Amino acid sequence: MFEKLYDEHENVHIRFLGFMTHENRYDFGVIYTNMFFGKPLVVCMQTGRATLLGPDDVENTQHLQEIFKLVSEEEANDLAQFFKFLVPQTSSVHAEHEE
Repeated sequence: MFEKLYDEHENVHIRFLGFMTHENRYDFGVIYTNMFFGKPLVVCMQTGRATLLGPDDVENTQHLQEIFKLVSEEEANDLAQFFKFLVPQTSSVHAEHEE
């Protein structure tokens, strides 16, 4: 027996991005939704690791390093710079990320 907590349907904007630094290649899927207080769901396509990221989370490089199992602080800083352009500053995510 289970108790359903929610069952929402939503058309979302999904963006797939790949980039390279001097040392690594990254491939991410970013799911922009109005769920989760407007934080996008960021999925590493290589490892399957995922997290919700808001503007404050992007600034926390230690959090990025732990979630994505990054070896160095430099890698976390690279990702933080990259995510700053992907994570909306407000909760109205659909209007900001439609192309």
